[in-house]
Amino acid sequence: MSSSESQQPVAPPVDGAGAASEGAAAAPVTPPWASGPEKPSLAYRFTSSPLVLSVAALIAALVVGGLLIVFTDQRVLTRMNYFFNRPSDTFEAAWKAASSAYVALFEGAIFDPHGEDWTQRIYPLTETLTIATPLIFAGLGVAISFRSGLFNIGAQGQIILGAIVAGYIGFSWHLPVAIHLILVIVGGMLGGAVWGGLVGLLKAKTGAHEVILCIMLNYVALNLVLYVLTTPGFQREGSTNPISPQIDRSAQLPRLFGDSFRLHWGFVLAILAVLLVSWMINRSTVGFRLRAVGSNPEASKTAGINVTAGYIVVMVMAGGLSGMAGVSQISGTEKVLTGDVAASFGFDAITVALLGRSKPWGTFWAGLLYGAFRAGGVAMQTNTGTNINIVLVVQSLIVLFIAAPPLVRAIFRLPDPSKTGRDKKARKASAPKAGAAQ
Repeated sequence: MSSSESQQPVAPPVDGAGAASEGAAAAPVTPPWASGPEKPSLAYRFTSSPLVLSVAALIAALVVGGLLIVFTDQRVLTRMNYFFNRPSDTFEAAWKAASSAYVALFEGAIFDPHGEDWTQRIYPLTETLTIATPLIFAGLGVAISFRSGLFNIGAQGQIILGAIVAGYIGFSWHLPVAIHLILVIVGGMLGGAVWGGLVGLLKAKTGAHEVILCIMLNYVALNLVLYVLTTPGFQREGSTNPISPQIDRSAQLPRLFGDSFRLHWGFVLAILAVLLVSWMINRSTVGFRLRAVGSNPEASKTAGINVTAGYIVVMVMAGGLSGMAGVSQISGTEKVLTGDVAASFGFDAITVALLGRSKPWGTFWAGLLYGAFRAGGVAMQTNTGTNINIVLVVQSLIVLFIAAPPLVRAIFRLPDPSKTGRDKKARKASAPKAGAAQ
């Protein structure tokens, strides 16, 4: 036998069943956890993503809302009286009640196939975008504060202050077109920024809780706008109603598609704001520091980050974005200052930010969804008689399901990433014990 042949390893003899013969050493068995972390499958990563969880929460809310529509519909209740004789009548009426309501909601928010011309057919979509504009601005303001560890529920007051300042500049100053509109935008942002920055300053210097501060300042702003509308500087001449003069045309945001639609350039500014906030949070040094403060203030302080300044900066930015929501209302949609200028946009913005997972583009799409709810709710009530408050119920249910991820995962059988991670750690911790047993 040559030297090369003598150096080659000799495999142990194997019997017909494929098992090693007696006396041969068994090959060592490597446990699964010892081979390194396994890459999760595409299906697992998809079903465990926050986006799927948000969509599942929306579907669950729509289902519960549909059940409420069914059990409050008079036709369904009438047919339930003889359910056991003809159950098909009840199910048919229930399906018709729920489906017709949601179809009317879609037609009032996206596309109306019954319109006489293209303008009437596409008008619902433009209304959705118009209503979504202040929701996107305010939602971004709430989202960046959430990312920084502050629960900002003061967007309502910040919208009102932005609208007050923007409205006053709009109807009391008479300037050329470009200059006037720019000053209205800057003034509205400054008004909201000062109101939001006040929360950050008090939080940083006194340790007061931002939730209490926001609630109190919301009430102050609401009563402030009602007060100023009774003063000669704000009240429309010759009117006893709390309403301001109309702002100058030079201070108005131009319409995007002409006078047939209410959609204005504020929506384009909202998209630019999403891009800017996305870059700021994910790419800039300021965004990194704000995210670090939100994750762990004590560790950030140890690393040399000024946490006090971070609180003030983030609330100034949040207030400025909410102030832009007031600008879009004053300069783009309403053209006048009233006590109801902020409607419920500031409170809805909290839900928008939660549904969007406090991410800029998630907030954008959530704002469009809530704009569709608002625009389509009127058509749903008009065409089917369904109470518009059902839309508010669905919005509230979305918040409920978003706040209870385990419930949504249990309903739709979605995997829990955190639980899977704990299981892997437990298996790795038990690996030495298993090896010793072998």
